[in-house]
Amino acid sequence: MSTRTGPGIRSDAPGLTDLIGAFTEDGCPRGQLVLHEPWPRRWSTTWQFDGGQVVWPVRDLGSVPVLSSQPLRRFTWRARQRHRPGLEFLVSTGRQYGFESLEERDLLLALDFVQVREVLPQPFRLEFEHADGHSAHMSDFLALMPDGIWLFDVRPATLVRYEDAVKLAATREVAAAAGWHYSVVGGWRRHVQSVLDALSARRRPRKGPLGLQPQLLAAVVENGERRNQMLAGQDHEREATWRERRRPTQGHPHRDPLPAQARIGELLGEVQDLRAHRTE
Repeated sequence: MSTRTGPGIRSDAPGLTDLIGAFTEDGCPRGQLVLHEPWPRRWSTTWQFDGGQVVWPVRDLGSVPVLSSQPLRRFTWRARQRHRPGLEFLVSTGRQYGFESLEERDLLLALDFVQVREVLPQPFRLEFEHADGHSAHMSDFLALMPDGIWLFDVRPATLVRYEDAVKLAATREVAAAAGWHYSVVGGWRRHVQSVLDALSARRRPRKGPLGLQPQLLAAVVENGERRNQMLAGQDHEREATWRERRRPTQGHPHRDPLPAQARIGELLGEVQDLRAHRTE
């Protein structure tokens, strides 16, 4: 499995799929799926609600109250675990969402910049058939976007094995049957993560708990005006000094060239008198 960089995109209105590196599947994992009719009735999904877990066949996914569901799987922090879980705050929704890896955190950060309306981590468990039997898979995020519902799987392209590719192919079929969008986030285009990190550092309003913002702004304005006046005075003094040096001063041998020229003439006249006296 690999990701590749697509053509250039406009920076003023990029879509989420423009930011994600294209994910390519080696081999033909879709060929391992049992997709003959009536597979939408045989394949099932399990969701979590307040009353417990509820099973829906794939053909009835359109009737699932997605916004009322809860994450099917919880996670905890413990020592010496190999992944990095945590909570990410989204400005778009004003809530925190759990992630199980840094790659999942990067996706949540990207969703916050494309007007996501709601996110459900670990939304459901899919049970499906393939050539070697039955398998189950749980996607990472279900997101409600302005253009519909998106289902995401976050898998670094270098870590996707063939059995994982079969599960991703099955999830893609389920998303298509339900009318959802589906993306495998195997990587990002160049500079996307660094740009999002820089933008996210400035997206939250800064509020001073001490209420000193008006005084600080006034001090900045006052200091700026005082500095401008000081610079203007320095410029005036510099210009006056320059004009003074350009103006000749009478009586000063170093500044007034006229007395010096007259003295030179006198000395030359004395030299000529001496030469004439010697000749005589």
